Amino acid sequence: MTALILIVEDEQDILELMEYHLSKEGFETIGFLNTKHVLTALEEEQVDLILMDRNLPGAEGSEFVESLRKRGVQTPVIFVSAKHKDEEIEQGFERGGDDYITKPFSMKELILRVKAVLRRTQKLSNDGNLAYRDISLNLAARTVLIEGKAVELTKLEFDLLHALIVNENVVLDRDYLLENVWGSDEVYQDRTVNVAINRLKEKIDPDKSKEYIKTVRGVGYTLC
Repeated sequence: MTALILIVEDEQDILELMEYHLSKEGFETIGFLNTKHVLTALEEEQVDLILMDRNLPGAEGSEFVESLRKRGVQTPVIFVSAKHKDEEIEQGFERGGDDYITKPFSMKELILRVKAVLRRTQKLSNDGNLAYRDISLNLAARTVLIEGKAVELTKLEFDLLHALIVNENVVLDRDYLLENVWGSDEVYQDRTVNVAINRLKEKIDPDKSKEYIKTVRGVGYTLC
């Protein structure tokens, strides 16, 4: 199914250029010069991604995204903005952005960033499950099915598998996992992550035939 991308950009020529290049890549687009009708469009259409400028007439883009998040709208957002200072970029992420591109930018970079965010976010299936190969995670019930059969995982193991699937194609180092899965406010032994990964492997691949998780020596872990 073709992804639908909603673009908010107040410069007509940039908006048309973005729409043109995205359509060449097979995406569908809806373009707006301001935020006036964006909420209505999000309610009426199944939008997969928002490209949001920040310097807009009548509204600041990141403030508008923050208001969307407060309404419960979780559609991924990439800010495309001339605001390029570190604190401005940080502000964009804090207000609900999933990625940030500073102007001027190349259309090639835009397309690559769009595809990367969609790869991460479209792992969610229509029923709200997170899927990888024959593994299905029900995020609401916190249950795991492999080939349709339930596999019992601890909370830690579930969170660890969730982190690996969400970051497919990324090697996660031990520091990242300790901070994002365990929480960085405690002290852990060097082998904490290794032991947990090995236990997770035993549960999801007991006969070692599927090799879901790969160890990148000296770096961390990733999905195969």
